[in-house]
Amino acid sequence: MSFFQNILSSVMKSTRRLNRFSSKSFGKLHDDINKATDSVMSTTGEVSSLVYSEHLLNLIENQDDNNLNKFLKDLLSNYDIDTKKLSKDVKNYINEKNDENFKNINISSEPEWVELFRRLNSTSNGTYRLVKLRERIRILNNPELKIFDLGLLNLFKYWFNPSFLVLEKIDWETPANILEKIIEYEAVHEINSWDDLRARLAPSDRQCFAFFHPLIPNDPLIFVEVALSNSIPESIENIIKIDRDETVIEKANTAIFYSISNCHNGLMGISFGNFLIKRVANNLKRELPSLNQFLTLSPIPGLMKWMKEYSSITHQRCIDKNCSDEELMKITIKYLTESNRDDGMPNDSVTRFHVGNGASLERINLNADLSEKGLSQSCGVMANYLYDLDVVEENHELFFKNKIVQTSKMIRTYK
Repeated sequence: MSFFQNILSSVMKSTRRLNRFSSKSFGKLHDDINKATDSVMSTTGEVSSLVYSEHLLNLIENQDDNNLNKFLKDLLSNYDIDTKKLSKDVKNYINEKNDENFKNINISSEPEWVELFRRLNSTSNGTYRLVKLRERIRILNNPELKIFDLGLLNLFKYWFNPSFLVLEKIDWETPANILEKIIEYEAVHEINSWDDLRARLAPSDRQCFAFFHPLIPNDPLIFVEVALSNSIPESIENIIKIDRDETVIEKANTAIFYSISNCHNGLMGISFGNFLIKRVANNLKRELPSLNQFLTLSPIPGLMKWMKEYSSITHQRCIDKNCSDEELMKITIKYLTESNRDDGMPNDSVTRFHVGNGASLERINLNADLSEKGLSQSCGVMANYLYDLDVVEENHELFFKNKIVQTSKMIRTYK
């Protein structure tokens, strides 16, 4: 990562030097945001494009929500697809399928504002700033602006290709600015203090791994927390409590992925988790050959909501704490393995993620998360998904072919 940081430091210094003499060397930097946009789009020089783009991105970031909304509408109006030219290019291609006509269709079918975002991406820290811009666009929740949300997502799928990502281990020696972000971004089991964080990072049987992008070296994209043990834990409390007996990792045979957190809403729609879990599992297997089981201990965030709609009697019994273990087990398995969705995919988002990655549903754990969040979302129930590295790819292909959740023998006995 220090190699990438050195490159970025050089780029940022160059950008700052350009900014110091930009107004003298490249003409007027307009305070009017639409004129500033025109400057970016009309320039042909790489250096002047960088200067104008940096200025425009600063203006965009300083807009309040109303003005940002207006700017984006103007952008859509002024730099959208030229449908007349596109229609002409399509007709030309229909009449003669050659390289030139194909190239023209590619150019005319793309909105001009896509090129604007590409130029903005070239600015100092531009990639990160565009991720934050997409977050703001999503928060605006304006149907007219949905096209920008999708356009940026398509660009990000190229810019955040998994082959560009760097896997880093996060431990108690990691710089504090990154540790603070781990606390901030933890989305599954809240980290309430530095002691809480230390308990998850300092012991050798507790590990954490994150993906970073070379252009955003100080901000993780996604991270996973792992517990190493000699058994499959039945409760999240046994994993995250501060005072516990530490497992000797050389003797550990089980790796439990107990929390995975996406860090940026601006990257919603890009799947990093499937690559992260498999990469970490393979790395751990190489470092600790004694590991022979890779499982999750996962929340079931939609269980109670679904139960209220599809089994109101059981839902009320759970609220009143009168639901039997067998009844709760059966209704949970039904929720996780059957589908009420039009697309036939599993009801639960976590299930869709893990079985889509090639995992199988291994075990249901009652009274596994007795926190307020755990009780309200799933009546305290959690699930183990098994990542069998020998068949994970086969399971992945099979699931998307038949949409059947692979389950263990124990799960099948309840069905």
